[in-house]
Amino acid sequence: MKLAKPLAGLALAAVAVLTLSACEGKYAEPWNDAPRSPNTNEAPADIVTFPDGFSNAATKCDHGNRVYVIYHFDSPYGSLAVVPSDKTCTR
Repeated sequence: MKLAKPLAGLALAAVAVLTLSACEGKYAEPWNDAPRSPNTNEAPADIVTFPDGFSNAATKCDHGNRVYVIYHFDSPYGSLAVVPSDKTCTR
């Protein structure tokens, strides 16, 4: 009976640690990015929004290539596509 309270506290602490360690995701470390070169493309992207339930997209030109990024609300994954030498992108 003397061990019941310490064991319950230890079990509660273990559950808290496991729960808090599961709170990782793309929002846990928002600035944990790869090193960047000084020539960052800060040009605005064209945003394409879709109705609820569909993924949104962004597109922009970068060094003559068209880059598409697809993002769906809080999903941990998105999609990236690059169209090389897109004629609508001037260098």
